[in-house]
Amino acid sequence: MNKILTGLFILMSMVAVGQSKGTISGIVLDKEVNNEPLPFANVYVKGTTQGVTSEFDGTYSLSLDPGTYIVVFSFIGYDTVEVPNITVVAGQIVKLDQILGASQGVSLEEIAITGSTRKESESALLTEQKKATVIRESIGAQRLSKIGVSNAAAATSKISGVTRSEGNGDVYIRGLGDRYLSTTMNGLPIPSDDVERKNIDLGLFNTNIIENVGISKTYSVDGYADQVSGNVNINSKKYSKDMFSIGMRVGSNTNVMKSDVWNNFRTSQAFNNQTLGFYTQDLAIVDAITRQSWNTDKLSTPLNFNLSLAGGTRFELFGNDLSLFATARQDFSYEYQTGLFKSYRSNVLDNSFTDVENFGTQINTTGLIDLNYRIGDYHKISYNTLFVNKTNDNVYEQGRNGEGFVFDQDPQEEGAFVRDQNIKQTRMIVNQLLGSHDLSESNRLTWALGYNYVWAAEPNRIRNEVNILDENTVQFAHVGDFQQRKSNQKIVDTEINGYIKDQITLNSEGENPLKLNLGVNYRNKERDFNSLFIGVRAKGFQVSSIDDLDVAFTQENFDSGSLILRERAPDLYNAELEALAAYSSLDFEFSKFSGNVGLRYEADQIYLIWDVANYVGRVGTTTNDYNNVLPSLNLKYTFNDVHALRFAASKTITLPEFKELAPFEYVSPTGRVTKGNPELMESHNLNFDLKWEMFPTSKELVSLTGFYKNIKDPINLAQTRGSSGNFLFENTGEEANVVGLEFETRLELLDKEHANLNFNFNATKMWFNQDLLAEFQYANRTESDLQGASDFILNAALSFSNNAENEFIATLTGNYSSDKIFALGAPEDFENSDVLYNDEIIEKGFFTMDLVLTKDINDRFSMNLRGRNLLNPAIEQTQKVRDIPTQVETNELVSSYKNGVDISLGMKYTF
Repeated sequence: MNKILTGLFILMSMVAVGQSKGTISGIVLDKEVNNEPLPFANVYVKGTTQGVTSEFDGTYSLSLDPGTYIVVFSFIGYDTVEVPNITVVAGQIVKLDQILGASQGVSLEEIAITGSTRKESESALLTEQKKATVIRESIGAQRLSKIGVSNAAAATSKISGVTRSEGNGDVYIRGLGDRYLSTTMNGLPIPSDDVERKNIDLGLFNTNIIENVGISKTYSVDGYADQVSGNVNINSKKYSKDMFSIGMRVGSNTNVMKSDVWNNFRTSQAFNNQTLGFYTQDLAIVDAITRQSWNTDKLSTPLNFNLSLAGGTRFELFGNDLSLFATARQDFSYEYQTGLFKSYRSNVLDNSFTDVENFGTQINTTGLIDLNYRIGDYHKISYNTLFVNKTNDNVYEQGRNGEGFVFDQDPQEEGAFVRDQNIKQTRMIVNQLLGSHDLSESNRLTWALGYNYVWAAEPNRIRNEVNILDENTVQFAHVGDFQQRKSNQKIVDTEINGYIKDQITLNSEGENPLKLNLGVNYRNKERDFNSLFIGVRAKGFQVSSIDDLDVAFTQENFDSGSLILRERAPDLYNAELEALAAYSSLDFEFSKFSGNVGLRYEADQIYLIWDVANYVGRVGTTTNDYNNVLPSLNLKYTFNDVHALRFAASKTITLPEFKELAPFEYVSPTGRVTKGNPELMESHNLNFDLKWEMFPTSKELVSLTGFYKNIKDPINLAQTRGSSGNFLFENTGEEANVVGLEFETRLELLDKEHANLNFNFNATKMWFNQDLLAEFQYANRTESDLQGASDFILNAALSFSNNAENEFIATLTGNYSSDKIFALGAPEDFENSDVLYNDEIIEKGFFTMDLVLTKDINDRFSMNLRGRNLLNPAIEQTQKVRDIPTQVETNELVSSYKNGVDISLGMKYTF
């Protein structure tokens, strides 16, 4: 391990190469609008063809051979400025900022600027945030590269008030999780890849396809109302210049690198049926009982690896400009966790395993194609398609050491062993067609149409539950006929969505023009769900080893009656969501006061029909209609060029998801069972924000935000009432309240010619409270925090750059989120709820730290060393348990594991 780390650091330190060029860089400012950044300005060397155009944030960079030059700044309708005697030295950066103003006799109204640019840099996004009417925060590709973020999920956690759950990858905004937020790509809804979630796994969006990730924490009426904490929008990458690049990364995890894991890395049997992450099933589940092994397999060289390609070009089509950007990437990653897992039922130990192991293999293939066609100066049509193929293979084991315990298990409670093998495959295609048309100087029409398709399957899940009786005797457990089983599950989601928006500028010639926005949204989403279980009754049957259970499942044993095949009707449900909305809003600006006021009418309908086991009568149906009038208000007062005050108020809703309504029971590898609830009601939310912000420079920000949310009929994941010990989605109270404070700062601590040091920090403190309905009260508890909500969140990043032409960047980032409720508690016996209850399960807070070192070897080749999760904290869940005879309450550890440290080296070459 030490040799590998030493070798990687030595490789990164080999940066003393010849520096052949120098750089002139800076920012172009607009004198006519209070020295705001000026995009699209021309910066070139007089007497040569060498030049660039300033970015959206006004920045530019010129790479030149050593020498002395005259640098020219120009812009349509502005005075051209020449700056002589600029000396360029090899390996050094000359900073040159310039202010441009309008030429004499030319007014700003006479200048029409058209064009587009990528919003990847931090200063570009800060400029956009500063000018926006709504409260929005974004993180761009430039910053993601510096801090070594590999996907959109990790990117969101760098924004104030946002955390990720280590247990399931969910994103929490201001302490509110999956059901309370929405996810879009380029402004259009995108599907979930997992029946257990409302929103897509943001980890599927690697940085090759991300231009920026934005979070709107306040609501405006042009978006769907099914949100309370905010909306996550991923803007996909577009063409910026002709280029082609290839990247590669290799690394490993310290947990996987342990010799006993590296040489014995387990995969499921189904993993043998995939090639490069594309799974093909060649056996029906019933046939797989005897014709496919029940044992695990092994994998050689579990080394993390990814390869990526990206390119863009521009050409002329029918006399107009057409640009193309395309990227593809494939990732292989491996993880291993070991720890413990326990569960309690009515304050009594239900099961206990001290040697839980999980082997995880993930293969992701992603591809993006983006086309932009500009017709003249006033019409633009773009098309993009995103393809994702995700394969997760997991082998979960508990009880290998013979110390496992399962309450009331046959043949005995001790020596319990559980193995769950599961491969999950998701194939997703997102197609989007978007257009914008300047119909006149005062009328702009935008529209979009999307089609999403998701195929998600667990094609061959294998589960065994046995008892280790002695060193040479293993007996199959028997509490029912499905403890030895194979199963498959398939979800097919299709969705059509779109919008039309017309923006009309009123009084365009006056000092205070108004912008009237009229629009409609529509989406139709359908889901077909199918799950089939095939069990084996193996009561009393014995084998000699847990690593060769396969010897039992032969055709001869079924023919003789030693084993009995058990089948049941498949679990099915079909669901449809249809949403239609119309809205109107008005943008206004009066001197220093600006804002937006809007009203939306949205009609949503969810139809669900099911045929599932564990539901009385198996078959059921529900139709829920939701009709809402939803206002929003966003106000902004600009004190000066630096300070502004914002206020936002809105009403939103939280709709139950398909998986929260359908009464299907999903069993996790640990044995936790989660079930939907057809009686679940929607939540109604009131949201208020007050934010002060200061922009000391184009790259700096200081802000303080206070917010309040009131949620009627909050939805939570809770432990079920009664004796099942399962989990159920419930409206657990009449209302919940969230009060919070957010502080954020982005500062340039050092900004010198040869060194730059910037510091990003944000912290969020929240106070949660919800009342509990009588059926959820126990042990004198009548109130609770919200499920999944951390009351304190902290993010920080310190980044150093040597500002050389071949730049070296070192970035250290840290994140902390405090304790949060994994699942609410519930009584098992109302008459004795002071002692017979299951208390809430708490996911403990933890701190993570990452280090990223990046070095440009030359203007085409760069290297990157990442160390993730350097502190390797324990991920723990606890639960308070009361001993009934003594009435003494203890805080028990019910789940614990560590993720290990990821070390990787990446290289990128641009042609």
